[in-house]
Amino acid sequence: MKDMLVVGMLKQDKFGKFMSFMQSDAGIAERKKVADLSKTIGTVSPDQSKVMFKISVHDVEALCAFLDGSNPVSKPVFDEVMDGYEIYEINRV
Repeated sequence: MKDMLVVGMLKQDKFGKFMSFMQSDAGIAERKKVADLSKTIGTVSPDQSKVMFKISVHDVEALCAFLDGSNPVSKPVFDEVMDGYEIYEINRV
């Protein structure tokens, strides 16, 4: 498991659609392929233009596919709601 930080930039007024997908059965099933959901911590910026998740990833390639549009389940939603994203690996010091 790797601790990762994902920052997603959302298109204007797309936070609701993003969260609907992430909490849907399809979204949860895809997220389970990537990370341990019980260890996920998320937050959103006050203007709802950015989301940030600290996740414990067990498949980094699946995480990248989930975000970059090569995952067929997340692609239609993310094409509509995402402006971009950044992924950081978290290391304890």
